[in-house]
Amino acid sequence: MLKMRDLHEVPMLYELMNHPDVFPYVRHKASNSDEFYFITKQTIEAEENGELISRTIIDEYYQPIGTINLFDIHENHGFLATWIGQPYFGKGYNQQAKEHFFDILFFSYNIEGIFMKVRKANKRSLKAVLKLPYAALGNEIYPHVYGKVNREAEIYDLFVITKDNYMSYQQFRTLEVQPTDEEVS
Repeated sequence: MLKMRDLHEVPMLYELMNHPDVFPYVRHKASNSDEFYFITKQTIEAEENGELISRTIIDEYYQPIGTINLFDIHENHGFLATWIGQPYFGKGYNQQAKEHFFDILFFSYNIEGIFMKVRKANKRSLKAVLKLPYAALGNEIYPHVYGKVNREAEIYDLFVITKDNYMSYQQFRTLEVQPTDEEVS
């Protein structure tokens, strides 16, 4: 579902990123393939320097279909940025990639909170974040962060996933699937 970023995937990802339903929502846009190579190389180097965490989302055939990243990491909190190519919309890849990425962030990198800023007008992203039962609206919980992402105008809603909320949800989910004594006998 996820793999480390590499330069070999650039042509496929660049093609997917340029779709009009995807491009406006990509954080690091590239106007041509060479520029996307450069951005990807910078991303790989930034991860090696501990500045961000980035993975390529792959499908069941190990083909790159998008990226998922944690940017602006400060005090064990960072901002999530995800995009998936248009042919893969609505097929469940987004939520699967996020859960896998959250496991990596919370259990391998000791991240405590993941912020997601969602354009109030972006119905697709809003719908995706509302599917995450461990996400909380952070507009009032983190007013300083909400103010920072909406400096000029209130364009974004702020959501947050804390390690505690995520772990509680995963524990609950584990309890849900364990058979009861009556089911075992």
